Amino acid sequence: DASMLATLQQINQTAAFNRWAGFEVLRASDGQVELAMPWRDELGQYAGFLHAGVSAALLDTVCGFAAATVAGRVLASHVSMNCVAPAVGQRFVAVGTVVKAGKRQVFTSAELYAEQDGSRKLVATGTAILVPVEEGAARG
Repeated sequence: DASMLATLQQINQTAAFNRWAGFEVLRASDGQVELAMPWRDELGQYAGFLHAGVSAALLDTVCGFAAATVAGRVLASHVSMNCVAPAVGQRFVAVGTVVKAGKRQVFTSAELYAEQDGSRKLVATGTAILVPVEEGAARG
């Protein structure tokens, strides 16, 4: 959906962290979003892999965006991540999917892939539970 994609791209650009990290919303449909980020040295940890905190941020963000496609504005109440391989790549792509959307909670899952020389490798998986919030209620 083009308007959903445009909305998420606009929301993405309002977040200073997302702009700094280079997050880009590639695709959005009902319940599924794809996010990409190019590798930069500033995003690495001591061994030269993508920092796990940045991996978690990608998974958290893509899950939140996926939840937003079905529930509007949301806040994360729980995020978890499993690192399955060293995150080494020229670009990273996160795919988030809504597993179940209820009135009070939206359950999501995500995969993070590293792209290198045309190949794509799974490097992390995650889940997030998001809570729909009223417009303006998040500032509290």
